[in-house]
Amino acid sequence: MDKMSILGVIVGVAAVIISMVFKGTSLMVLINPAAITIILVGTAAAILIGFPSEDVKRIPKLFKVIFQRQQIPNTSELITLFVSLSAMARKEGLLALENEIEQIEEPFLKQGMKMVVDGLDPDFIRDTMEVELEVMEERHASGAAIFTQAGTYAPTLGVLGAVMGLIAALGDLNDIEALGYAISAAFVATLFGIFTGYVLWHPFANKLKRKSKLELTQKSLMIEGVLSIQAGISPRALEDKLLVYLSLDEKAKRGEAVNQGESVNG
Repeated sequence: MDKMSILGVIVGVAAVIISMVFKGTSLMVLINPAAITIILVGTAAAILIGFPSEDVKRIPKLFKVIFQRQQIPNTSELITLFVSLSAMARKEGLLALENEIEQIEEPFLKQGMKMVVDGLDPDFIRDTMEVELEVMEERHASGAAIFTQAGTYAPTLGVLGAVMGLIAALGDLNDIEALGYAISAAFVATLFGIFTGYVLWHPFANKLKRKSKLELTQKSLMIEGVLSIQAGISPRALEDKLLVYLSLDEKAKRGEAVNQGESVNG
């Protein structure tokens, strides 16, 4: 599970509730079926109108991506794998990698290495892998766009709900006490609209974009690693080339791990 996503939702809900308590507002005002309907059902209707069915059907999977921990290979371990494959390829030839490739679980990397072993043209391999990357990027972008649009629609629908509530409240001005309660309840829709838009939907879109960026970066590393092995680049040069994908902290940790390994072996 992605603990940060879950924690963020909990903290966001808690912030609203605690703030209402501090203001002396009864939490019972939140139990407003009309406001909940206009925000949730209205946002859902806008999404259905604005996106094709293929995108809408993916929404449950998108929630799964948001609340599940991202399953991508460790970048430093991936670099180590490429260095190992490069050393084997230079020593025994590309065909010697066939057994090693079968142990690779990442489909994108596995397919790329298979094309290398099959002796396909480097430009063909790069084009094939980059096209797959572009298709994946477009798919990810369309998923994030759903939540971005939901975050845009929800606050506006909150205003619509408030207007509807005020129309109902001002329809009868005889009971002043009831009028005050009705006006207060009318703005609950605005509260729900702003909360869902800026605490849920927009952050969900950002989380999807960030996870997509991390995956795209790793797959770019895989393309460079695959083509470098095919080109016969030395393990040392390959490692130096791929280290640019690591942050300074990750490079430092990798350097410490290498030094410790050398000390043990020594």
